[in-house]
Amino acid sequence: MARQPAEKTAAEPTTAPATDDSSLIRELAVLLDETNLTEIEIERAGLRVRVARNVSIAAAVPAYAAAPGAKAASAGAADAGSIDPAKHPGAVTSPMVGTVYWAPEPGAKPFIDVGSRVSVGETLFIVEAMKTMNQIPSPRAGIVTQILVEDGQPVEFGEPLVVIE
Repeated sequence: MARQPAEKTAAEPTTAPATDDSSLIRELAVLLDETNLTEIEIERAGLRVRVARNVSIAAAVPAYAAAPGAKAASAGAADAGSIDPAKHPGAVTSPMVGTVYWAPEPGAKPFIDVGSRVSVGETLFIVEAMKTMNQIPSPRAGIVTQILVEDGQPVEFGEPLVVIE
């Protein structure tokens, strides 16, 4: 399993700031890129800011194919890693805003791994929303080829979580 950064870096304040400090957010985003970290959280004078990068986990996809903005070596090359996961026909998206968890409790075996065979209705993840744990069932049977979120990562409605082929 290789972890590859996804295309976007998201910044989200965890508390409503009195003023917008976009320069702080920009500095943190640059620091993320320079250090290859996946997230940074800082609190300064009552302003709490968390900047996180979405990452995906891909099985047997060369690093150049999954890197942001990477192009195929030749125009005719068809590589599964070059497809935008959000547009992939096997993408399973989050039905709600919340925090995604890979396992039923901390330290437990994850529900799925890359390469896992899943059946319809099998639990893929848990998304916690408003202190409620919501199981996310598989809408189709197949093999998990990509996990597009990190354990404990905040997710948006419609954000791709996993690809099942």
